[in-house]
Amino acid sequence: MGRIVPPQPVTPVLGVIYRDVSIVDDALMWVEHLMGDVELVSDEFPFDLTDHYQPEMGDALKRRFFSFDRLTDPSMLSEWKVQTNKLEEQLADRYGEQRPINLDPGYVTGAKLVLASVKGLAHRVYIGQGISAEVTLSFRDGEWLKRDYTFPDFKQGLYDAFFCKARERHLLHLGAYAQ
Repeated sequence: MGRIVPPQPVTPVLGVIYRDVSIVDDALMWVEHLMGDVELVSDEFPFDLTDHYQPEMGDALKRRFFSFDRLTDPSMLSEWKVQTNKLEEQLADRYGEQRPINLDPGYVTGAKLVLASVKGLAHRVYIGQGISAEVTLSFRDGEWLKRDYTFPDFKQGLYDAFFCKARERHLLHLGAYAQ
């Protein structure tokens, strides 16, 4: 019989889609209370491989990723998604826009990138509070592996360098955590 053990802690990450970077700055002040201090920031990428968010967010969207310095329990993922959804609503009210920002929390481990979603599709697993999770990328033999359902921008490998850095920082923190 297998022995139940606590999970290893994970490194929180956040994907952000936006038009105006000042809204990102507003969101990060709150998100850091939830997920820890920002440790890494990705380059800014055009978010133009899909028009999925265009009706509610407009044109010329950009995407950026953040990783945080606090190792934490992976069971926090559903709470992060619930809280970031509330923050999206607050920012929509504050800026008078339908959806000025999209916040996608997740986490990195040595083996995978996991993202949260309110959409419970066939490849996602329900984790509580109306939230599902998916392994968006897995890491093996020195590279991030994509899946059939991986988002088109992730499939292109645009963010692989950032997630490699986040993974390296995670493993460094994990080593210090274990000592």
